[in-house]
Amino acid sequence: MLDVLIKNAKIIDGSGAPAYPGSVGIQDGKIVMAKGDEEAKEVIDADGRFVCPGFIDAHSHGDLILGTEDAHLFKTTQGVTTEIVGQCGLSMTPVSKDNLADIQSLLAMGTTSFPDDMANWSSYSRWLEWADKQPMTANVKMYVGHSSLRIAAMGMANRPATDEELEKMKSILKEAMEAGAAGFSTGLIYTPSCYAEEKEIIELAKVIAPYNGIYASHMRNESNEIVDAVKETINVGRQAGVRVDISHHKMLGKPNWGKQKETLRLIHEAREEGIQVICDQYPYTCNMTTLNACIPPWYFENGFKSMTEKLKDLEFRKKLKAEMEDPETPYDNYYLNAGGWGGVYVYSAPKTPQAEGKFITEYAAEMGKDPWEAFFDLCVANNCETGGVYSSMCDEDVCEIIQDPYCVVGSDGLTRSWKEKGHPRASGTFPHAITYFVKEKGIMSLEEIIHKMTGQTAQYLLVKNKGLVKEGYDADLLIFDYDRLQDTATYSNSNSITEGIDYVFVNGQLVYHDKKFTGAMPGKMIRHNA
Repeated sequence: MLDVLIKNAKIIDGSGAPAYPGSVGIQDGKIVMAKGDEEAKEVIDADGRFVCPGFIDAHSHGDLILGTEDAHLFKTTQGVTTEIVGQCGLSMTPVSKDNLADIQSLLAMGTTSFPDDMANWSSYSRWLEWADKQPMTANVKMYVGHSSLRIAAMGMANRPATDEELEKMKSILKEAMEAGAAGFSTGLIYTPSCYAEEKEIIELAKVIAPYNGIYASHMRNESNEIVDAVKETINVGRQAGVRVDISHHKMLGKPNWGKQKETLRLIHEAREEGIQVICDQYPYTCNMTTLNACIPPWYFENGFKSMTEKLKDLEFRKKLKAEMEDPETPYDNYYLNAGGWGGVYVYSAPKTPQAEGKFITEYAAEMGKDPWEAFFDLCVANNCETGGVYSSMCDEDVCEIIQDPYCVVGSDGLTRSWKEKGHPRASGTFPHAITYFVKEKGIMSLEEIIHKMTGQTAQYLLVKNKGLVKEGYDADLLIFDYDRLQDTATYSNSNSITEGIDYVFVNGQLVYHDKKFTGAMPGKMIRHNA
């Protein structure tokens, strides 16, 4: 007898093949390809609806809120059943007790609190002991973040690692890979990851090679120098012999629109060379990160507290403004990429909530301040722990990138709190990919975009036994009504429940039905080589 029988469905199996009518069974957490007349403890008539694999979020920061109600709301309500976390060089482990404050300041962009046990997470194994006990409605696989590694080994130092420090990082990373980490990620616009030279990244990537680990990179630049940044990222894969995922691939700033023609060509050439390179993308034309990403990263070498003190000095502000306004200043300038303060939207400023939900220019006008003064004051008041959304991309580039055969979907959502304003990608990426690319733009079929959110992601990022509606695979399944399917999250109302997702199963258990959680927590930590 089956545990669940889903009959009269239109099945999209995640392979990219056309949908077909049929039935799907669940037994002992696994998929059974059913005829439709089997006995079952529960029968669901899916007439008029689709069944597909649960979505796999190729780029998530969910480790920062693991096991919380917010985690369930952000991921499960949009159909995500597996997420790849520890991205952009940011992961919740490793931790050095001596540098705990530094890593918590860095990670505060993605969480409002930290577990008391965090001080003990000096190794991946020790973190897993804690993570395995957390109540989860989705499965989780994690990279080790380069910034976290660096802070554990050498704090926020703005210099190349010494041989001793590099060996310490390699030792920590090796332990993590043996314990089941998915690989290694960098965030090369963020401190302290940005302080590393390419050779340091290559040496660390070599550590993950024997474990078939994946190198995921938020590159050094996604605007003026993006072509060189892609070349560097591919070269890490070449020199270390590892798979590569170019994170949230995009062209920031109007002068750079269209450069994806060159970057995608580089990806295809690398694959012809034998380097397994892919990219992931979120389906929006605004990007999101901290507000302090507008500031050249070298000013954060002594941490957020030190930078906050510097920003109180009016002469320093004048110097900094001149650097930020100069397109020749060598960093990925989010202020210029967004076309100035009129394109920078504040989503998180905990100490000054009156700024949240407004563009810097709007907030400045309300406060009777110059926009630069308003920006610097926001940074000071919030210890540089603020978040911004940047109007930096165009539809044409986003559509061309997603149609590339080596691009999959990832949210990159910072999910601090469901109660805070943020970017709609955090709660709406996967249904939005369907409504945007299929319903609105008509550039892809439903089967094609679901393939990029399920089977293709599982194939490229080595998520075993998931991503397909196939006999014996894990029963991570969605039942949705295509006509009703609609992401409801917007920039003004960023955290909102998707319409049209009727059922979410994870490892065979129903976790979400008709916008309500069942209380089941079958999500698991996935070990990379298990």
